Amino acid sequence: MSAPILECRGVGKHLPSGGRDLTILEGIDLVVPRGDFVAILGPSGSGKSTLLGLMAGLDRPSSGSVLLEGRALEDLNEDALARMRRRRVGFVFQDFQLLGNLTARENVSLPLELTGVDQAWERAGDMLERVGLGARTHHYPSQLSGGEQQRVALARAFAPEPALLLADEPTGNLDAKTGRAALDLLVGLRESAGATLVLVTHDDQVAARAQRRVHLEAGRIVREDARA
Repeated sequence: MSAPILECRGVGKHLPSGGRDLTILEGIDLVVPRGDFVAILGPSGSGKSTLLGLMAGLDRPSSGSVLLEGRALEDLNEDALARMRRRRVGFVFQDFQLLGNLTARENVSLPLELTGVDQAWERAGDMLERVGLGARTHHYPSQLSGGEQQRVALARAFAPEPALLLADEPTGNLDAKTGRAALDLLVGLRESAGATLVLVTHDDQVAARAQRRVHLEAGRIVREDARA
């Protein structure tokens, strides 16, 4: 059996609040095998997005350890974390986080160029074709619908061929029909790339597409279940 791509070992996150510590996460133990699709569910305030940020190395745990491909993220400095994220991790956000002064193609090409990928411009165009935006590559985000912006965000996330994709409420800002289409595209791209996907959602229908569902409440894992 291959080593897991991602592990959380006794992960906790605490923040000072009013003279005391506020517990965001406590005792999170989670193993994500390579190639899996895991959904993290829970009500607002349960710690879902905080956990995703720790998995990405965007924040550091107060206790415990997060390992990506066997490397403890809390042991890496900011430069090493940035290099790992650029090369190994892709992100999909609820609010898309596209750069408004760049075209669709420039938004997809930029992270490739920062990583030193050969033919970044050509790869960006190819990815936009794959997500159905071949005719919209020169449009700016303000000229695109919400669904089209999410397609650009998906193209940007998958273009570097990441081993791990992290998605934070990727359909949260879309209507039901557009959200289903974006989710179908996300799942299809993941399957064709063989990437691992960890997705945060409060939507049971979105989570039902995952191979495994992890339920958070008040910063703790209370249940895990697998798709039948």
